Amino acid sequence: MVNPWLAMASGTDPAERTRAVRRAHEAFLTEGALSSAVRPVVAESWRRSADARVAQERNAPIDLADDALDTYRADHPLARVMPLFRELLGTIAHDGAHLLAVCDEQGRLLWVEGHAGVRNQAERMNFVAGARWDESHAGTNAPGTALTVDHAVQIFATEHFNRSVQPWTCAAAPVHDPHTGRLLGAVDITGGDHLAAPHSLALVQATARAAEAQLGAGEPRARGPRISLTALGRDEALLVVDGRRLRLGRRHSEIMVLLAGHPEGLSGDRLTLELYGPRADDRSPVTLRAELSRLRRLVGPLLGSRPYRLCAPVSTDLADAAEALASGDAYTALRAYTGPLLPLSEAPGVCRMRRVLEDGLRRAVLSHGDPELLRRWAQTPWGEDDLEVAEALLTALPAHAPGRAVPAARVRRLRELYGLAGVVQHGSGARNGGGPGPGDGAERQGSGHRDATSPQRGRG
Repeated sequence: MVNPWLAMASGTDPAERTRAVRRAHEAFLTEGALSSAVRPVVAESWRRSADARVAQERNAPIDLADDALDTYRADHPLARVMPLFRELLGTIAHDGAHLLAVCDEQGRLLWVEGHAGVRNQAERMNFVAGARWDESHAGTNAPGTALTVDHAVQIFATEHFNRSVQPWTCAAAPVHDPHTGRLLGAVDITGGDHLAAPHSLALVQATARAAEAQLGAGEPRARGPRISLTALGRDEALLVVDGRRLRLGRRHSEIMVLLAGHPEGLSGDRLTLELYGPRADDRSPVTLRAELSRLRRLVGPLLGSRPYRLCAPVSTDLADAAEALASGDAYTALRAYTGPLLPLSEAPGVCRMRRVLEDGLRRAVLSHGDPELLRRWAQTPWGEDDLEVAEALLTALPAHAPGRAVPAARVRRLRELYGLAGVVQHGSGARNGGGPGPGDGAERQGSGHRDATSPQRGRG
């Protein structure tokens, strides 16, 4: 069986493969058609890239630079394993005329190192530290796609969605926190067609596993199992028990999130209400008992009853973000917030928890007034249409700041979108003349601060 994560089967002619995929790429862009020449993992990524309206020739945006970049990556968990990455891949990258790159969980490149000549070429497409290479900004590419599908992958030449990236080939593998299962980022090697060989994928996979082992070493063992639940930005939650990863179905994800948020436990009637709300009927309690029975078979004694509860401490990414927010640490809270809580869930209890966290974080970002926090929020899928944040960012930047053009253009676009193009702005733009302001209901409905029950794409 052919490995679907490898770019080419053994014996494939790279030149012919390049031509075949290029033809398929052009057909997809012009007709929306996908041929059998395109691997499923690439075809799905092309669809996501097209949905995100990734430009065909535009370079990836620079998200962090200078002191802000230095501070951010020094505090990032992957900084601890950079010496390991350099030991395993640094010399190979330099001698083999390719690059070692490490990105965070949002696809932001933190380090790009290796052969000087190759690095100079890569700079032309903004493959540099501080640039955003997630799929929604850069289209199909190994680090961005590896983060999206949470699996090691090669992307060969014309498989890249953006034409300016198609001269390159890359292989990347995600790196997780070994204790919580949380995605920390990805390690990548980028260069020429020779990286389409199977060994490059095996190499980054082995490097990622070595990094996870090092991150998990040297910490004292807590009594009892380590249990974590990751549900931010995911349609289906990830439960990790002592390193064993279990991806839950959507209903089981909702139940686990609700029980983790109510450590005192929930009665059957209360859990039914939190899950089904007004849609509950006479069959709902029976359906819930069946779901709980199936969940118990998956998690064993972790799930208790009378009341329904979790019988061991479970750390959650939701609690991490909420605790940082409660302590006034907006930077840590925003880093922990990888997306809305179970974004496709319509369970009333989950929607309420989702809304409370997102509203609180958004208010903290706005009240803090720091341009970097505002920029990070504005560049997320849930903040890119938020006019109030865009105007606050524009106000926070000095009049002649080099990065002011992008938020200024975004403010103009959003004000036109919301029918406010002719309304005079006052102060930061939090209120606009006599019309509705971005904080008012009429404005917020169309802003990036979405209604908590609206479907949003999460990371599955």
